[in-house]
Amino acid sequence: MTIPGLRGVDHVGLTVPDMDQALEFFVEVIGCEPYYRMGPFRDDDTDSFRDQFGVHPRSVLNEIQLLRLGNLNLELFVWDSPDPSEAPALNASGGHELCLYVDDIDSAIGHLRDLGVDVLGEKMELTGPEAGERASFVYFRAPWGLLLELISYPRGRAYEPEYSRPLWNPARPDPSIRTSREAPT
Repeated sequence: MTIPGLRGVDHVGLTVPDMDQALEFFVEVIGCEPYYRMGPFRDDDTDSFRDQFGVHPRSVLNEIQLLRLGNLNLELFVWDSPDPSEAPALNASGGHELCLYVDDIDSAIGHLRDLGVDVLGEKMELTGPEAGERASFVYFRAPWGLLLELISYPRGRAYEPEYSRPLWNPARPDPSIRTSREAPT
């Protein structure tokens, strides 16, 4: 059973240590379009921040910035906490990864490397149900350590013939269209 009215991803929220650095990375390197900023927000009288966000009750949400990346909205946060030990580590439960679909992964990797971005290893071929001709992925990091991934499957993925409706494919956003093994035109 699905959540009533569920249509898909609205946004991905990411906590960043420095908003200016994050904006430079997401706008100049990734290509996001900035929208609006909000904040600061704090609650010095109740425990609402602990109850609603799982952070120290006297934390301050300094800033929120909304960005658009194609069909995805990103919401970036900068928090200050009187007890930083209560914030989850990047690689612990609560850490984040953002996966970005690209048409040409080799060009995208070259772009990142040209800009001095930490690309982790070399691209790897997708296997199993994710496999497909020219399907591959690679991980990279934002300047503050956030783990991101590039993925590309320009000729579809191996699982697709078994299903009447494929998973969301950013290269073919109409969910009623069946993908083929032919290269996109």
